[in-house]
Amino acid sequence: MKLDFDKSNGLIPVIIQDELTLQILMLGYMNEEAFEKTKREGKVTFFSRSKNRLWTKGETSHNYLWVKKIDIDCDHDTLLIKVSPEGPTCHTGSYSCFEEQNVKGFVYKLQNIISQRIDEKVNGSYTYQLYQKGINKVAQKVGEEAVEVVIEAKDTDDVLFKNEAADLLYHYLILLKAKGFQLEDIEKVLFDRNH
Repeated sequence: MKLDFDKSNGLIPVIIQDELTLQILMLGYMNEEAFEKTKREGKVTFFSRSKNRLWTKGETSHNYLWVKKIDIDCDHDTLLIKVSPEGPTCHTGSYSCFEEQNVKGFVYKLQNIISQRIDEKVNGSYTYQLYQKGINKVAQKVGEEAVEVVIEAKDTDDVLFKNEAADLLYHYLILLKAKGFQLEDIEKVLFDRNH
């Protein structure tokens, strides 16, 4: 990764994006030292222009930004860092410095929650209990929820329809986990069909 720190007096802009929801969380600046520290430690470190020093996001609040992927723009003078945020990003306590958290992309966070409950064998978790019953029971539950969605689709109660659709999606994510897949695998199939 060869970055051009000379264009802007040693600092480059860094866009921070939630790796799951793709929501923009904040904008900061890095010098070469901050960039190297970020790569080395796996958590985002900026160069604070107001403090005139390196500043690791979360050093006081512990709301770290854990690096998942670093991309460089075509001119080699801007970074896009996809992160897993630990707590709110903004100093105001908001999820993002630009707006409150939106729901778009939450399904990926839910997928991670489902996977975590299964992998960690969380006792008392409905997700883990269903998963333990095996693939046949999980698939049966998806079928039941699909029928309930169809029934509610024929009625006029939008609240019930949306709740049944949410139940179907939730159980579908458990089924994907049970089969060893993720939503991204299914997205890839749809993407390939379109290209």
